[in-house]
Amino acid sequence: MTDEPDLKSAYALNTPDDAKRLYAAWAETYDSDFGEAQGYLSPREVVRVFAQAGGQGPVLDVGAGTGLVGEGLAAAGVGPIDALDLSDEMLTVARSKGVYRETIAADVTQPLSIGPYRGIISAGTFTMGHVGPEGIPPLLEIAEVGCLFVISVNAKHFESAGFEALFAGLDTEIHEFSFEDVRIYSDKADLSHRYDTARLVQFRKA
Repeated sequence: MTDEPDLKSAYALNTPDDAKRLYAAWAETYDSDFGEAQGYLSPREVVRVFAQAGGQGPVLDVGAGTGLVGEGLAAAGVGPIDALDLSDEMLTVARSKGVYRETIAADVTQPLSIGPYRGIISAGTFTMGHVGPEGIPPLLEIAEVGCLFVISVNAKHFESAGFEALFAGLDTEIHEFSFEDVRIYSDKADLSHRYDTARLVQFRKA
């Protein structure tokens, strides 16, 4: 793994420290070099599903990065919104956008002392080199009963990392489970990832 900030390096991350180094280097240019240049659609799609399902705040934006999801939620009139991310540098950019109540530097796979939340939302965090199914149980712990979750999971990661088994095992803890598959990037993206898909998973805490 190198610290060159691009999609290839992001998918090749192995440890939280790797992630911190990469995103520290990427934070200032992430919106233009990745969000705009690759036609990154996941934030918009996650916000769409959350709003259509009647999602309400307070909302936790997991893996908030530079705040692309938060901007979409704020534009949809949803709030208050808190941002959680492993990278202090990415959160600095997110904070500057003025859409978050709080920004929280934390590892989502570890116990969290925040919340409770009525909505939990995530785009781009549950993917190769990042977070697997182990990130879901800590989020359930900080969710109110009835909390709406809308989480994008890279489709290849969903199959290889064991998300199907995780959700099957949570049948008494969640309900109204559904999903839809959407493109992660637009036709602007590099050909190698242009047609990558994400599974948008939607459920409520029982």
